Amino acid sequence: MGIILGDREYFKGIGQIAYEGPDTDNPLAYRWYDAKKVVAGKTLEEHLRFAVAYWHSFNGNGGDPFGGRTHFYPWDEKKDKIARARDKADAAFEFMSKLGLPYYCFHDVDVVDYDGTVLENEKSLNTLTEYLREKQKASGVKLLWGTANLFSHERFMNGATTNPDFSVVTYAAAQIKIALDATIALGGENYVFWGGREGYMSLLNTDMKREQAHFAEILKLSIQYAREKGFKGKFFIEPKPCEPTKHQYDYDAATVIGFLRQYDLLDDLSLNLEVNHATLAGHTFQHELQVAADAGLLGSLDANRGDYQNGWDTDQFPNDLMEWTESFLIILRAGGLQGGGINFDAKRRRNSTDTADLFHAHIGGADTLARALITADRIRQHGALDQFRSERYNSFDQGDGKRFEEGRLDLKKLYQLASENPEPRMISGRQEYLENLINRFI
Repeated sequence: MGIILGDREYFKGIGQIAYEGPDTDNPLAYRWYDAKKVVAGKTLEEHLRFAVAYWHSFNGNGGDPFGGRTHFYPWDEKKDKIARARDKADAAFEFMSKLGLPYYCFHDVDVVDYDGTVLENEKSLNTLTEYLREKQKASGVKLLWGTANLFSHERFMNGATTNPDFSVVTYAAAQIKIALDATIALGGENYVFWGGREGYMSLLNTDMKREQAHFAEILKLSIQYAREKGFKGKFFIEPKPCEPTKHQYDYDAATVIGFLRQYDLLDDLSLNLEVNHATLAGHTFQHELQVAADAGLLGSLDANRGDYQNGWDTDQFPNDLMEWTESFLIILRAGGLQGGGINFDAKRRRNSTDTADLFHAHIGGADTLARALITADRIRQHGALDQFRSERYNSFDQGDGKRFEEGRLDLKKLYQLASENPEPRMISGRQEYLENLINRFI
């Protein structure tokens, strides 16, 4: 992958980011992400399938709930939105090619401003789609997934596909159709449904059953449309709790799986899980991964982290090696992700205003995840953790325990076994030992 520049260089003084190993003092180099290193039968690039988030990296302005923008970009200077969008694409592909990561992801409105009618917005996105296709061809960077922003515009204040006004639902459907067309035209490998406002504030004015049925119907129609257009990729749905809507219909992995099962969508969609969303739902990321993996629906990931003292989606870059080592143990046991990858849905901090900060953020995130994957594989090769887990359940591998798992015992038989046997002995879960075991490898 070479460095792809437009009419100007936006990230001057920064060249190709290379792997230099754990001992390097170069802050603009990978210490752990050696893309071609083979771990558990695949290269790190094949396992991780890293993607840059178009929205945070090139649209994010550093604003927070208490203050305006602190990030100002040279690609935002032109008044004409098409010219401005092309400059942004130039900057994005320069950055991604210098970083050497294989994918990117976008919402439709990240690529070009939507400020007209449905037909005008479609024309704008089509124009930029052609430009992005040229950039992809020149750089080798590919589209991991596309999606539609159905939460920012004021028309979606009461939801998008779950809005009580049918005219708003048609606008949401039209936007999905346009985003799907762009994703297909760019060879996108997947498409994500993210319901940022698919929920409600008060049951006093909400028909929850009806709204969820509308949500499911739009999902079915969208998938049908894309398949008829020849789209062969995966469809993902992303759980998100409570923020900004008080009660989200896609609250967490278990809620989404129940929704998919209720509306007969389990064969059509897998889950795209985000760390910060797990935190907001009151779960660990590992919990959400395990729920999805157990259902066979572990599709793709958004890599970030939250702030344990803040109650909103802070979307910081990942740096918790323990969290990600435990996460990759689950991912490796599940056989990896189903068609997706790992998108850095994360943003620089409000006061990180230097051009180089965007590189430091992604380098640190890539190194954290690569190191965690390598560590998780070493733990699995050592075998003690998996052996302990297996032995903890060995009473179900033989005799009456096995017959119970096979559905061959009734409640009377279980009663008989309990009445004939002594009080079960206490068996330690040895949690501290296992945590120490993980730390040995980290």
